[in-house]
Amino acid sequence: MMIWVIFGVFMLLSVIVSAQLKSKFKKYSTIPVGMTGKQVAEKMLNDNGIFDVKVESTPGHLTDHYNPLTKSVNLSEGVYSGNHVAAAAIAAHECGHAVQHAQAYSFLKMRSALVPVVSFTSKWVQWILLAGILLLNVFPQLLLIGIIGFALMTLFSFITLPVEIDASKRALAWLNASGITSYGTHEKAENALRWAAYTYVIAALGSLATLLYYIMIFMGRRD
Repeated sequence: MMIWVIFGVFMLLSVIVSAQLKSKFKKYSTIPVGMTGKQVAEKMLNDNGIFDVKVESTPGHLTDHYNPLTKSVNLSEGVYSGNHVAAAAIAAHECGHAVQHAQAYSFLKMRSALVPVVSFTSKWVQWILLAGILLLNVFPQLLLIGIIGFALMTLFSFITLPVEIDASKRALAWLNASGITSYGTHEKAENALRWAAYTYVIAALGSLATLLYYIMIFMGRRD
């Protein structure tokens, strides 16, 4: 019973954080900074001596990401063309990942190394866990395999935390040093990125709670 209460709490927190993030983006989208997200990204890359990374527009809302394989900063349409605090903060954050990549940031290297494994595992792990629970008393090893796969996904979530936090720190320091954010707007950029970071924290803790739940099932099996 307790585990379902925990799941419920994390689901509620996830909904709240997601709603707050969208609210912050909408609110800070009304505060201009004089440069579009594309221009902010290009300037941050150039200021950091990075000239081989493309800045591109990608469909969707808050779909912004950095792709180390294609060396591209992909900004959602509202961020790419938006000239406001929210767009500047998000664009700079994604460029923070490009800077991490250029400087061989250790946690980003670890995260990138896990991507192929986690991508493959995520396609099958839920089915393996389900089958493992159904066959627990006759083939407990199957659930153990599922737990190991889910543990890798949980590890990936926790490695993502320092990657995202560091990218935000780099972004905020650069925004302040470059003068793109002022005394009145810097706090708002920081607040927007803080709420974005909360989504990763909730995801990591929720993944850990789920992992512990499966471990409890495995440990409580009948021999």
